[in-house]
Amino acid sequence: MMLKRGVPHAAVIAALLAGGAPMALFAATPADTLVVADAIDDIVSIDPHEAFEFSGVDVNNNLYDTLVELDPLKPGELVPGLAESWSVDDDGVTYRFKIRPGVTFSSGNPLTAEDAAGSLRRVVKLNKTPAFILTQFGFTPENVDQMITAEGDTVILKTDKAYAPTFVYNCLTAGVANIVDMKTVMANEANGDMGNEWLKANSAGTGAYVLKSYKPNEGYILEARAGHWRGDAIIKNVFMRHVPEPATQRLLLEKGDIDIARGLTPTDVEGLSGSADVRIQDDVGGQVYYLAMNQKKPELANPKVLEAMRWAVDYQGMADTILKGQWGVHQAFLPEGFLGALTENPYSLDVEKAKALMAESGVTLPLEVGLTVRNDQERMDIAQSVQNTFGQIGINVTLDVGDGKTVLGKYRARQHDITLQTWGPDYPDPHTNASTFAMNPDNSDEAGATGFLAWRTAWDPGELGAMTEAAVTEKDGDKRKAMYEEIQRKHRDTSAFVLMFQQKSQTGLRNNVQNFYTGGATDSVVYWLVTK
Repeated sequence: MMLKRGVPHAAVIAALLAGGAPMALFAATPADTLVVADAIDDIVSIDPHEAFEFSGVDVNNNLYDTLVELDPLKPGELVPGLAESWSVDDDGVTYRFKIRPGVTFSSGNPLTAEDAAGSLRRVVKLNKTPAFILTQFGFTPENVDQMITAEGDTVILKTDKAYAPTFVYNCLTAGVANIVDMKTVMANEANGDMGNEWLKANSAGTGAYVLKSYKPNEGYILEARAGHWRGDAIIKNVFMRHVPEPATQRLLLEKGDIDIARGLTPTDVEGLSGSADVRIQDDVGGQVYYLAMNQKKPELANPKVLEAMRWAVDYQGMADTILKGQWGVHQAFLPEGFLGALTENPYSLDVEKAKALMAESGVTLPLEVGLTVRNDQERMDIAQSVQNTFGQIGINVTLDVGDGKTVLGKYRARQHDITLQTWGPDYPDPHTNASTFAMNPDNSDEAGATGFLAWRTAWDPGELGAMTEAAVTEKDGDKRKAMYEEIQRKHRDTSAFVLMFQQKSQTGLRNNVQNFYTGGATDSVVYWLVTK
């Protein structure tokens, strides 16, 4: 439906909350409503124990809470959530979380320790895509009833071995650890699904908002709860519109039909630069761009060749042109915002230095290699830049272009020479990327360990594997941070990878919108702090 000027705001919201089509257009958005445009067709499910895509996790961050939380106003700091306090016993494996009193779910049911324990057990028993974030602590459907329990107002969680406590707490801030109203969820169980189908269209959380409407590939509407334990949300309604076209988002933002545009291209951002009504908010994201060199090709396993490649990438040139505003130079596997992340970038384009290293390598030149790349304009632009600069040092690159499925298939089967890829963290702890980039327990073809990028590249990390294992069990936070810094430096300078860029996000906002938090590299979007 088209809503024209003069339609009362109350009528607008009443129509939306009554199920009006989420494609409605506003000439001016209501003062108590935040209207956001984004591409949300990545949502597979909004069951918080199944959701693992960006848009689904974003909406759930506003419908549910976790025992331990990340505070938008204190980046990187763990703060009490539904647990007012927590501790670990001397045995190093028994964790206790005291439930915050007086909290209720949107149904009105009181939050109990059994709800929290039952929610975490539900994750393991459902065993959907993000369940590994919890099952890596040794939980299985068979043992989880004994490993995660409730006693009075306390949740007791026992891991299979002693880990760094920060590792456990960080994983409990992930969306998969959201606490649900188990009474309501189980009352809507069908065919033993533990309420999974019902939660794909409903919410049952303690969060600042309640889901009022969700239509796949169209949008969703959230309504603020009164009396939320964190304090009531300032904006009473959030209306998300699925608008996949960046140019359309830009037009709607300029007209004032939406408050926030989350999918703008660099061209759109540049086009908005002169607007008096719109501003651009810059933030970092969690994705990193990298090149991976298959160590099965002897020339690519030569340390001098790998070092030469690090000096033969036009990092800053690409960041200033084809990637402007969307990616920044970043030469380590942990994104900025993570414990132990490095901000130093020692490599830059130095053709003469790279040529000298190629000469020292003893490799016969020109070296002929393929670069497997997804048929996407941004990736093609990066690949062509690499093809150009590598060519200047005696490495002739042939682009092997395919769709995403084909390119990933070759990478996972170790059939590439060089491949251009991105990677994003699965949970807000450094082990998520450290284990992926710096561990490879079995480098044999038979292992099929595609979850390890080192395995996909047929690279043996050597001592880095043991260093990573040690870091995930280190109890001292400062020591753990220093360990990840050392792992990254060794990895950056000696691995089969060339880390290049970290994602940036550029959000378009009407000038009256304040305190919109995108989540950065470690968290998800927050609506409850926004003002207009």
